[in-house]
Amino acid sequence: MKKALQQTLQTAFQAAACALLLATAFANANANANAADEKEFTVIKAGRMVDVETAKVLTDQLIVIQGERIVSVGPAAAGKIPAGARVIDLSAATVLPGLIDSHTHLTSNPHEHGYSSLGTSTVRAALYGVRAARDTLNAGFTSVRNVGADGFGDVALRDAINDGDTPGPRMIVSGYAIGIQGGHCDDNLLPPEYNDTGRGVADGPWAARAKVREMVKYGADVIKICATGGVLSKGDAAGAQQYTLEEMQAIVAEAHKLGRKVAAHAHGTSGINDAIRAGVDSVEHASLIDAEGIKMAREKGTWLVMDIYNDDYILGEGEKAGFLPESLVKEKEIGQLQRDNFRKAFEGGAHMAFGTDAGVYPHGDNAKQFFYMVKYGMTPMQAIQAATINAADLLGKKKDVGSIKAGKYADIIAVFADPLADVTSLTKVGFVMKGGQQIKMARPD
Repeated sequence: MKKALQQTLQTAFQAAACALLLATAFANANANANAADEKEFTVIKAGRMVDVETAKVLTDQLIVIQGERIVSVGPAAAGKIPAGARVIDLSAATVLPGLIDSHTHLTSNPHEHGYSSLGTSTVRAALYGVRAARDTLNAGFTSVRNVGADGFGDVALRDAINDGDTPGPRMIVSGYAIGIQGGHCDDNLLPPEYNDTGRGVADGPWAARAKVREMVKYGADVIKICATGGVLSKGDAAGAQQYTLEEMQAIVAEAHKLGRKVAAHAHGTSGINDAIRAGVDSVEHASLIDAEGIKMAREKGTWLVMDIYNDDYILGEGEKAGFLPESLVKEKEIGQLQRDNFRKAFEGGAHMAFGTDAGVYPHGDNAKQFFYMVKYGMTPMQAIQAATINAADLLGKKKDVGSIKAGKYADIIAVFADPLADVTSLTKVGFVMKGGQQIKMARPD
């Protein structure tokens, strides 16, 4: 009996040892494969390259990429292509950093607004986000900040993209937007017998602090709040202040303590100014910003993210997309004012980052906003900078994205035109690379 037990134990030990050796062998093989992958180079020949940091266009550049990051950038005449490197010839194109949209809602369907949105579950919205993420990436936007999604669908989408389950841009996400009961961030479409209150609702400083903690607990990278009413919500005035200064100060203090930035939805003047006083990192929309708000934003370094394209879609497609009649009235009241104030804010020296409110209009059309940014005061280079280094700074990702520079992710796009002569050419991105992986190559006919 004792001998049999010893033989059993010896057999088990040998099996375990064999399994350990096999596991070690597989681990070493994987490590060697990964090491081999890391040694693989890709080289882009750029006929023209937009250096957004110096605001210059460089010609005949070699961009050397190893793995997912850029190794070197420099003149082709002085550069060397590593042996065995994959070469992508963009000599006939203008190469730019991957674009960044600082205000998106990837899980929102632009064809289902108002009451038509009530039949969409949070799971279905998240699945819709898969398509929206793909369309956004194919349009040349390799990073986005998603500021508001039900069911933490944006958290799930971010994680799926990061895990390689679905293609999409790099995502900074907020989860639910936080706001007052009955305000822009509440659910106001159902009658009182449903007793329906939005998950992001928090009234009072301590409740608002607790809501920040909840968003962080479930994966939020950034905190989104509603300082004023909105255009697309029911029963509130877009310009009316909702959160008090005291409530916003509590939110900002809690978020910053937890290492999160705060984005404040704010259309109205008093809400914009109190949000800036409270220390938010960005003001979204900023439609009715005044001279005092522009001055404070400039002095405090508060970013303005003004979505000046989607007025076209709301007023042009609003009825078909299910926008509430009162939303169309509100948009007519403030849409042009926002564009005029965009010009004033830019001329006043405010910090401006590109953001479009994608999801209000169809995903993938983000670059249509460049036309209006130029129309209302920016040069094409300044508009491109707003969507690259400026937006990267706002997102807290300037070390990794926003320009074509050694050490940064190889997030690179190209157009077969000159976007500095015609900024609308950015709506026809022909080449997309994210993290060294080619996503798209569509040469012109």
